[in-house]
Amino acid sequence: MKNKLTLQDVEWKEFKIKDLFKIKRGKRLIEKNRHKGDVPYISATSSNNGITDFINNPLFIENNKLVVTTFCDSYYIEGNFTASDEITMLGNKNLNKYNGLFLSSMIKTNQSKYAFGRKAFTDRISTQIIMLPIDKNGNPNWQFMEDYIKQEEKEIVNKVVKYYQNRLDEIFKNVAGGGQTLNSIKYENVNWKVFEFKAIFREIKRGKRLTKANHIDGKTPYISSSALNNGVDNFISNNDNIRKFDNSLSLANSGSVGACFYHKYEYVASDHITSLKLDDENADEYIYLFMATIVKRLEEKYSFNREINDIRIKREKLILPADENGNPNFEYMSNFVKNIQKENIEKMLNYI
Repeated sequence: MKNKLTLQDVEWKEFKIKDLFKIKRGKRLIEKNRHKGDVPYISATSSNNGITDFINNPLFIENNKLVVTTFCDSYYIEGNFTASDEITMLGNKNLNKYNGLFLSSMIKTNQSKYAFGRKAFTDRISTQIIMLPIDKNGNPNWQFMEDYIKQEEKEIVNKVVKYYQNRLDEIFKNVAGGGQTLNSIKYENVNWKVFEFKAIFREIKRGKRLTKANHIDGKTPYISSSALNNGVDNFISNNDNIRKFDNSLSLANSGSVGACFYHKYEYVASDHITSLKLDDENADEYIYLFMATIVKRLEEKYSFNREINDIRIKREKLILPADENGNPNFEYMSNFVKNIQKENIEKMLNYI
């Protein structure tokens, strides 16, 4: 491919799905009758490429097909799979994982037509119309669709590789001796010691209540007591009657009690969050990530009925690596996390 392919430079045409594919519907196999195995079981979900289980007693086996759920989510499934009766399967000899990705995107453009009260069953999917690039004979241009996805995939892979190579360079730059030092880290020869929270964190401060009705849309993360998405509940632009923090941990003191995340950026904390800040001279993002894992263990001690109030948090203790003088070994904590990140990035780059 010498020139960049664009969607504007190709001719398009409408097709009915039933004119392009051999269509089959899956079969119901209720959960209590499934036996655990390694065959992907596809059902109506908008995540994990439709895979909801792995079984060893499928009612049938298909492979290398497009699947469409009753909510018009669509995926290309490479290799063997089986599917529930909420799945329509589309087969064509020209399908592969690249043009399959292109086609699944086009099928999903019809998603707004369906809902709980009007599901995308097989008869409706078969008459669904989709727009596709065509060749000089007016047929679907399978090769264009494949080449276009390969082009986009290559562009994204190049960006990902560049990002993680820069991350590796950053990790090595901040470690005396670089990767060799990280490789020499020994996990088993570490002294651990109990420290009080108030001896480790320079600031322990609760956020402030801001009801949903008073949120003003913006770009500043609003952190609340969720165990998901790093605790980010919304993005707001409020400036009055709030508490902002940055470069610190957020600890959920109610709700998902004990959920703990590091935030390098400025954020607004709800009253269900306690912010934990180290002395700046001790803090880098790797130390905070190490600390977050340790602090998160408080979720074993507290619950929805026993929240972490301001008095309890200041009495809490945590166990940390200690140096030969009995002080927290911040250098070890930083290098420990850097080494984990280095190993994972190297594995990922080798995979790509």
